[in-house]
Amino acid sequence: MKMAAPMPLGAFLLSEVQEDSLYRDEGLCVLGIFGKSSLQPGSAKESLINTLADKHVFPLFGAEQDEETPDGGSLIRAYYNQESRVLYLLLTSVCDNRELLRACEALEAGISHAEAHEVWKGAERQQCLHLLYLFSLCHVLLLVHPTCSFDVTYDRLFRALDALRQKALPLLRAAIKDCPVSKEWKLNCRPCPPRLLFVFQLNGALKVSSGGAGMGTASAEAPGGNPEKPKKHSPRRRLQHALEDQIYRIFRKSRVLTNQSINCLFTVPANQAFVYVVPGPEDPVGALLGQLRANCALRENESPGPMTGPRRYQQLRHSPRQPSFNVESSSLTSAGGGQLVDCTLKEFLWQHVELVLTKKGFDDSVGRNPQPSHFELPTYTKWAQVASRLYQVMLAGKEEDSAELALKVQGQLKVLEGFLDADAKFSESRCQKALPLAHSAYQSSLPHNYTTTVHKNQLAQALRVYSQHARGVAFQRCALQLHDDCYKFWSNGHQLCEERSLTDQHCMHKFHLLPKTGEKPEMDRNPPVLHHNSRGRSTSSCNCGRKQAPRDDPFDIKAANYDFYQLLEEKCCSKLEHTHFPVFQPSTPDPAPACNDPPGPPDTGGEAEGERLKDKEEAAGHTPGESTSLSLALSLGQSTDSLGPYGGGDGAEGQEKRPSLVDRQPSTVEYLPGMLHSGCPKGLLPTFSSWSLVKLGPAKAYNCHSGLDQPGFLPGSAFLLPWDIVIRCRAEEEVGQAEPLDAGPSSWPAPNKALPGKRGGAGGQARGRRRDDVARAFVGFEYEDGRGRRFMSSGPDKVVKVLGPGGPKEPAGRVLSSDMPLYIPSPAQGRGLKPHYAQLARLYIVVPDAPLEIILTPQVQPGPPPCPIFHPERAEIVLPPDGLWVLRFPYAYVTERGPCYPPKENQPLASYRALRGILRASTANPAPPPLQQQ
Repeated sequence: MKMAAPMPLGAFLLSEVQEDSLYRDEGLCVLGIFGKSSLQPGSAKESLINTLADKHVFPLFGAEQDEETPDGGSLIRAYYNQESRVLYLLLTSVCDNRELLRACEALEAGISHAEAHEVWKGAERQQCLHLLYLFSLCHVLLLVHPTCSFDVTYDRLFRALDALRQKALPLLRAAIKDCPVSKEWKLNCRPCPPRLLFVFQLNGALKVSSGGAGMGTASAEAPGGNPEKPKKHSPRRRLQHALEDQIYRIFRKSRVLTNQSINCLFTVPANQAFVYVVPGPEDPVGALLGQLRANCALRENESPGPMTGPRRYQQLRHSPRQPSFNVESSSLTSAGGGQLVDCTLKEFLWQHVELVLTKKGFDDSVGRNPQPSHFELPTYTKWAQVASRLYQVMLAGKEEDSAELALKVQGQLKVLEGFLDADAKFSESRCQKALPLAHSAYQSSLPHNYTTTVHKNQLAQALRVYSQHARGVAFQRCALQLHDDCYKFWSNGHQLCEERSLTDQHCMHKFHLLPKTGEKPEMDRNPPVLHHNSRGRSTSSCNCGRKQAPRDDPFDIKAANYDFYQLLEEKCCSKLEHTHFPVFQPSTPDPAPACNDPPGPPDTGGEAEGERLKDKEEAAGHTPGESTSLSLALSLGQSTDSLGPYGGGDGAEGQEKRPSLVDRQPSTVEYLPGMLHSGCPKGLLPTFSSWSLVKLGPAKAYNCHSGLDQPGFLPGSAFLLPWDIVIRCRAEEEVGQAEPLDAGPSSWPAPNKALPGKRGGAGGQARGRRRDDVARAFVGFEYEDGRGRRFMSSGPDKVVKVLGPGGPKEPAGRVLSSDMPLYIPSPAQGRGLKPHYAQLARLYIVVPDAPLEIILTPQVQPGPPPCPIFHPERAEIVLPPDGLWVLRFPYAYVTERGPCYPPKENQPLASYRALRGILRASTANPAPPPLQQQ
């Protein structure tokens, strides 16, 4: 293929170039061109090749828009001019305005500063690798710069390239060891030390008169000199000499150039010019209009001689300016005034190219004992073989035989970071100095073991200290390193167990595992195997309240509401009469807990539930006989609609009735993992009951003058409140009907009238029973704090305190018709500022020996709505006459979603309550159903 247009280097090396037989055995000079471009529409580097080749090779206004560039924006294009035996390699990178614009458009929106910096530095590393490729294959290199001042950043770039070349030299030797070139080329991985030339462009600072004999600005004249005396060199020539001296001093100072050229990345000639300055651009719009005017006008003095190049290119050269460079203008050369004639760009460059084509080579070593440098003029075939091997290793890396070497070369690019990325180097140093300060801020005032919340708070403080000192692109990476370091410090023996007890206290052990069934705790294992322990201990009483014992802070519901009381059961309560609540009875060897996604609580909150209970207090209560009939009908598969008058009356009254577990038979496969409450699905029972109901003895076991004889009560607070229940005489047809006697308004006598059988005061139980009109029961709500101190409450905000004999004077009507708080401040506060709360622990009921029954319906809401309402496994419990009963409330309340923690200091206690309507009396004649007794 004959070269008609420039091609990307990869495609150029794969194509078969058809060389002319006259030049096939001759060597060729490889000329590389790189540098930066200005914001002008055309490319200066491409215009140079058009001038040197005297052909229209590249478009005057840049490449086509559909031309693709690889990642990193660097691309080498090749053009082989066989007539002049010169191969041009043109490097386009992000230093060119067209590729810079494409790279900016490719950046994603919202990219961080560090990510954008990494993108640009990646493009710069790829540019360095392409430059190293040019320095390894070219004889002459041309650096093009759009201004007339030297960019000192090239000094750092060349030092980085030299370091990269020294690192990659063994890899490059291995890549070209089989190529048909000389030993010196294989050893040094280049045909000769390339000679570097500089082309600068005037940017308006230097003005030249039309005659070319002087400067338009007086600042360019030598101070104190005679302006009328002609200069030997033109202003442009003097600028070139000044730039040569400056560049040579800079490179010698930084050791880029040394005496021995064989050890340098490149060389500059000692006795030849290596800097060329071309005139700068004028007004681009005016230049284009002038070019259009010149092409359209008829030129009378145009010589009829033949044109050496294409007619279009020759016509464009008639314009006073090409788009970027006017490299052939003759207005700057002058034979008058005693000045030397300035050469053209082609003349400037061809004196170096001729040294290559004549095989003389470059002798650029200086000093007393200069060492000769190697030089080789290859044919195109030999050069193409070496270029292909280096292309696969340095730029492509797609072939299998060179993939390993390509990866190693890419790994050597990290040597460029210290030279090119000064911003990242400064940022890295700054952030590394800020990390110890941030670590100190994290570890300040830390306990030995701490939770996730403390870790996050300390980490936030450390990040604040870090952000005050860290700067630059390494900020985010070092911040992530700080996060990882703090996490490693925390997880390396300082992590506290995150489990919280049912009283909202943290486990005090460091991170540990729980022992399995039958496994013993082991402190020496990593992590250790331990039971949870918050180091919190409290004193609690047993089910009946007659024995107290210390207990650990519980972490599971079974230990809180069952295991502790079972241990005391054997020592105290085992011989008492118990009422057993239904629990889960498995029918399979491996029962499973119910799904942990229970339905939400009902729409009616606690207040609506309380209003419903209040309405039920005013309605007529049902008898045990009715409950028996309802249970029997449901057990036979009948619906409540077929029960007639025993079905519960009208629809509204039926809707007001509390849901019962008899609506569905309890499951024997799945059990309830938490406690029974209003939000639980029907038909599920827990494996154990969190409630307890025991009978301490007959009614006479309680003495209203001395109170309860149990430990832990505050002085004068172990008394139950009297509850007088009126028993009316019934007609024979009214026998069996129930009437609520629950201390409501209908149970009290009219004003200024005494109750029948009462003589101005409260009579004894025997008197009420003897007259068959009034029966006295006793009720007591017991509260117990964490230190085992107990007391009775006579109202939501009052503690029972009897100073003299005779028992309390307050009746039980207030506590039965009000919501009793679940937590109240303990009357015996400690010295600390944190208040101590006492929790509702037990309900004492003395049922007199009279023809009445007391129905127990406990309901507790341990939190503000939508907290569910907890109740025992039997929603209604009928207490028979003549008994002293004790209902123990749960120590902790847990749903399937987690525990209901006790209130904090600033939370209102009114939301934690036992709903009113917990007791109501009934004068039913039929015998009560037998209780399950132990």
